[in-house]
Amino acid sequence: MRILDIIPGTSVDGPGLRTSIYVAGCRHECRGCHNPQSWDFEGGREMTDREILAEVDLHGFDVTLTGGDPLYHAEELVPIVKAIRERGYSVWCYTGFTYPAVLSLPGARELLAMTEVLVDGPFEESLRDISLLFRGSSNQRLIDLRRSTPEEIKLWSPENF
Repeated sequence: MRILDIIPGTSVDGPGLRTSIYVAGCRHECRGCHNPQSWDFEGGREMTDREILAEVDLHGFDVTLTGGDPLYHAEELVPIVKAIRERGYSVWCYTGFTYPAVLSLPGARELLAMTEVLVDGPFEESLRDISLLFRGSSNQRLIDLRRSTPEEIKLWSPENF
């Protein structure tokens, strides 16, 4: 899997300190994206599951999948996230897809079954709001996957953490 970067100790991609894994590749190409270099599916470097997990283990923080858009690689991420969860870490995932669209992607349901929160929706520059917690525009949602079903979405809040 091509990884742009792995950033340990970040506090902007979910609660507490987290290790953010930036997966290469995105076709959403949101206007005003803060990370347009992540759109290139050939960006970053190839990393094995073992190398990714070694970084997670080294830092010992919960994990956030971001990018790019990790859900273009859902099937590849399933064994990695399974191993992350077996180590006791929580997982958040950012995507430019909406939750209903995610459910039709190969491997996405299995990945989401191991993910606590899905931050869904494309960044919309006209809805940018720097006061929002863990998201860039007001159309994006923090979906609490532990309490949600495809038919009934429950939003995450710090009180539920």
